[in-house]
Amino acid sequence: MRKNLTCFLLAGLAPFLIGSGEAAAPRTPDEVVKAAPAGEWTRIAASDLLVMDLAPDGKGRARRVVIQLLPAPISQGWTGNIRRLVAARWFDEIAVVRTQDNYVVQWGDPQGEVPGKAKPLPAGIATVPESDYRTAASAAMRAAVSLRRDRGRRAPSSPLGADAYAAQTGFLAGWPVGLEGTDLWPLHCYGAVGVGRNLAPDTGTGAELYAVIGQAPRQLDRNIAVVGRVIAGMEHLSSLPRGTGKLGFYETAAERTPILSVRLGSEVAGLPAYEYLSTRSASFAAYVASRANRKDAFYVVPAGGVDICNAPVPIRAR
Repeated sequence: MRKNLTCFLLAGLAPFLIGSGEAAAPRTPDEVVKAAPAGEWTRIAASDLLVMDLAPDGKGRARRVVIQLLPAPISQGWTGNIRRLVAARWFDEIAVVRTQDNYVVQWGDPQGEVPGKAKPLPAGIATVPESDYRTAASAAMRAAVSLRRDRGRRAPSSPLGADAYAAQTGFLAGWPVGLEGTDLWPLHCYGAVGVGRNLAPDTGTGAELYAVIGQAPRQLDRNIAVVGRVIAGMEHLSSLPRGTGKLGFYETAAERTPILSVRLGSEVAGLPAYEYLSTRSASFAAYVASRANRKDAFYVVPAGGVDICNAPVPIRAR
């Protein structure tokens, strides 16, 4: 693995040098991504996307949010529930009920906690155990985690910085993950979508979801299910007015933002094709290295490392 990672880094950094041996101007992370060849991008299946249309804003402009669901086997019980909820059109006409500054935007049934008024869930919704916050990863799955960083290693083979929340971190099939022994789990980075729940042992059904809009709340890792991430339209969530009630909940119906509909991407005509930069590619290795060691004109002192949540996987619409 270490040899492969070294090859990735060298291949990705090769364009930084010119034939004469003189150093070219350092590229920014965006420049590295723009130069990535087409073969290093991976298409996201439309059936793995949720398309959430919010009510228009105050100027009548449409607000669409696109969410990519995690692939199996990670968070599989919750994502299965979410697919059932979408198929039943359960999310239609619910609302954004909470916006807490530097934390999350949350949506669900505004009457969900009121006995006799909660919107009935469709048949087949599973109860998911707490053990499923973590996935039992096979040796092959663990070996596939790229740019892995072991906590405490003095000379890491990855530019990722030290991590306070996981023994190891890295990227698996385009997602930031944590590792400890055979346990693997997705991380609460900016834009991550998770499942709202009450106190343990409740784990939530997927009928109440939130998106992280602040500094990565990694203390939630392995305590709440991450089921996906926002890949488009994040500005429509992060800019919502903050709730005035406890924990940022809205106190009146007028403050809430209605959700018109939620559909799978495969049901939405004209949806762009989305791609992510393969996290096992040379360009991705160069991109993370560039984020860890900014040497372009704006920077004076390179950081020498980068938090995994500050190296978001590049995603583009085609």
